[in-house]
Amino acid sequence: MRTRADQIRGWLLGAWTGLALLYLFIPVFVIAAFSFNDNQGRFNFTWQGFTLKHWQDPFADPDLALAMKNSLLIAGISTLIAVVLGTFMALALVRYSFRGRSTTDLFVFLPLATPEVVLGASLLALFLTMAVTTGFATIVVAHVMFTISYVVVTVKARLEGMDRHIEEAAMDLGASEWTAIRKITLPMIAPGVLAAALLAAAISVDDYVITSFNAGQTTTFPLFIFGATRQGVPPAVNVLATGLVLVILLLLALNVVVQRRLAARDRAAMP
Repeated sequence: MRTRADQIRGWLLGAWTGLALLYLFIPVFVIAAFSFNDNQGRFNFTWQGFTLKHWQDPFADPDLALAMKNSLLIAGISTLIAVVLGTFMALALVRYSFRGRSTTDLFVFLPLATPEVVLGASLLALFLTMAVTTGFATIVVAHVMFTISYVVVTVKARLEGMDRHIEEAAMDLGASEWTAIRKITLPMIAPGVLAAALLAAAISVDDYVITSFNAGQTTTFPLFIFGATRQGVPPAVNVLATGLVLVILLLLALNVVVQRRLAARDRAAMP
């Protein structure tokens, strides 16, 4: 039976959690609110009235539309590459023992602990040394380099919590190792892979520091915003940012629903 002290502790913990979430989401609320601001000048920092005109054509600025297109394309390509490579790297690190496994683990975590300025400058030096022209392709390479670590860590956590005996039972029944991975392992870790993909895509779209070093003449959404701050950020930026947040929240909610359904199915299948 819960005591009075336990009830107070639970209430305080809930209140503290709510305040922390409110603090984290206040900037998002401000961005969303000012997408409806009827600003009369170049700057969109003072509330001047409610309007829906900015939502009617958020891609009216061709430079902003191109920047958003570049960000989404880069995020899609880099996420696809990082998820494929990172998933199989996680499988190798969890399922197999090989020489250099500990060193590989170290190099996987190294980009997570390295400042973005160092990563960006190092990649730029590499591209200049190899006489590679910076642009769209170098941004993709840079984003794959630092998002693949997030994919490996996320998928590894899912693999380490999975029962290995299911794969062994499939192979005992005649399935090859590749068949067991394709029909047993990958479907079971699919929620973790999806979560890793969402995380990698969000980080890619959001990145400014590493991208600024390796962008060349290519402009992404964060680079456009930084460049526009000196002359006044158009309200369409708030509209597109709000739309991105809504899409990400919907995808996260979908991921949670899928994971819960899979967990319920697994519980129902247990004897």
